[in-house]
Amino acid sequence: MNRAARKIPLAGSLGYLLLNLPAGIAGFVFVVTTLAVGVSTAIIWVGVAVLALTVVGVRAAATAERARIRALLDITIPQPYRPLPGTGARARWRARVRDAATWRDLAYLVLLFPLGIAEFVVVVTSWAVALAHLALPVFYRWLPDGAYFFPSYDLRWIVVDSVPTALPWAALGMLLACVAVAVTRGLATVHARFALALLGPSGRRVREAEASFADTRVPSTVAG
Repeated sequence: MNRAARKIPLAGSLGYLLLNLPAGIAGFVFVVTTLAVGVSTAIIWVGVAVLALTVVGVRAAATAERARIRALLDITIPQPYRPLPGTGARARWRARVRDAATWRDLAYLVLLFPLGIAEFVVVVTSWAVALAHLALPVFYRWLPDGAYFFPSYDLRWIVVDSVPTALPWAALGMLLACVAVAVTRGLATVHARFALALLGPSGRRVREAEASFADTRVPSTVAG
């Protein structure tokens, strides 16, 4: 990366990763449903129209994903599509089907579902654990018998029954929050690179897109 690096937005990264799960579910359901219906009914020509809708829908969903990445992560992924013929709906549809970018879009929408599940679990868990520790000096009063939910090394429950006994765990929560920040930004950056590989241009335009992406990287520190 030969440009001045800037931090990937934390709030945008968090929102992006959390939205990947519903976006992945929607994309997966759309692709699987329309392909199944289209292929099974192709013999009576209804399926041809459904498959044509699938191609158009896949491209529209991929375009929406590029817009979401630009809005939340401040990363621009150029449109990768070849120019379409000027006339004829059939010729334009064939051009879309023959364009490798369409199939990469489809692969991204299918893979977004399992990736969204994994990212959602990692992000929610890391932030929930960090925030639970940070808030312990406040909510320790509502713990049953003052017993902390995290077992100690000797397998006995830790008793937190006052603010002084809760403060060390709040300090640990600050460290865990820094880890959660790093994990969130790191996952968002890795996912953005994955999106660039599938949703971005190929061939001679790859270096251009990668040069644009080089402005954003995981920071060397987890502050801020």
